[in-house]
Parts: sequence; C-alpha cells; structure tokens
Amino acid sequence: MSLFRRSRPPSEEPMRPPSMWRDALVFVWELVKVVGISLAIIVPIRYFLIQPFYVKGASMEPSFTDHEYLIIDEITYRFRQPKRGEVVVFRYPLNPRDYFIKRIVGLPGEQVQISDGKVLVTPVGQDAAVALDETYLPAGTKVDGAKTVKLADDEFFLLGDNRAESLDSRYFGAVNRRFITGRVFLRGWPLAKLDLFLEPPDYNLP
Repeated sequence: MSLFRRSRPPSEEPMRPPSMWRDALVFVWELVKVVGISLAIIVPIRYFLIQPFYVKGASMEPSFTDHEYLIIDEITYRFRQPKRGEVVVFRYPLNPRDYFIKRIVGLPGEQVQISDGKVLVTPVGQDAAVALDETYLPAGTKVDGAKTVKLADDEFFLLGDNRAESLDSRYFGAVNRRFITGRVFLRGWPLAKLDLFLEPPDYNLP
C-alpha cells in the first residue's frame, strides 16, 4: 500500500530591504534620535539657563573688551537678587531689543551719588555715604558727571568700567530688575583670557 505524504511548503523568510538600504535606514533613525535628544537638552539650557553674548564696544574696558565671547548665567537671579559688583547683561530700558553689559554699583533702596569723580553709596539703613573702592578700575579713574539718585525697591544703578566711554545709568537712569537678563559667568573667548566669574568684588560696605 502506497502512502503519499503532503510535502511541506518551503519555509518562508520575511522580506527585508537590501543590506545597503537597511543600513541607511538604521543610520537615519540613530541620527534622528541623537538630534532629538540633543535638542531636548540644549534648547532648555540655551533659553532658560545660559546664553552666549559677544561684547561690543569699549564701555567695559579693561575688564571686558570688544569681541570677547561671554556665557551669561540666567538662572541664578531666579533664586536671589543681583549683587553689587556683578557684571550683568540687561535689555536697554529705552529700546528693549538691545542688550547692554554693565556693572552693578547701586542696589535697591540705596542712594547713589556721583560727585568729584567718585561714586558714593548710602546703603539701606545707613546715614553716611561711602565712596566705593573699585579695585577693578585703573588707578586714578574719575567718574564724569554729577548725579544723585534714590533707587526704588526694584531698581539698580549700573555703570560701565570704562567710565569715560560708557552709556549707563548716569544717562538713562536706574534699571528695573525686570530688564536684567543674567550675570556674566564665563569668558570663553579668547582662550588666553578664559575665566570664571563666581564672586563679585568685596567693597567692604556695611
């Protein structure tokens, strides 16, 4: 008696694209993942934590010079108030699309007086004005102008280190806190002047 067996159908392999196309698709997918992860990390840092700026002009010489590349810390001031002596980037009050870089010399509630080439500050709760000892300025620097300003609770008095060539609070007035973007944290270029700015100068004020 003859037995007939049904032959099994040949095993079928799943269809795959040619190796070259498969490798290209894998590469593209990996690239998309890398770009996506990078954007998820970089974009928040760029817009909410730090921001790069180029120095333009001579208003902060000799501390910062034209075309230097700075990194601005935008997060610290969300947790504390700006300090005297910190160099900050802020939106120009008369045209907020423009950014300036200056140094904080007067804090909210203080009285700032410019007289006889000096900057004098009357701290909150004090009666006597104190001349600022600005060791970051070249010896013999004189501050042009004569001005007395009583700062409101949300205002800062900002000056450029190059007092003879700076458009600052002597001319456009005190700067409201809301205009201050952040403090200078790092000088990244030129490499020979790479530097971190962690603490402001000590003025020995009460």
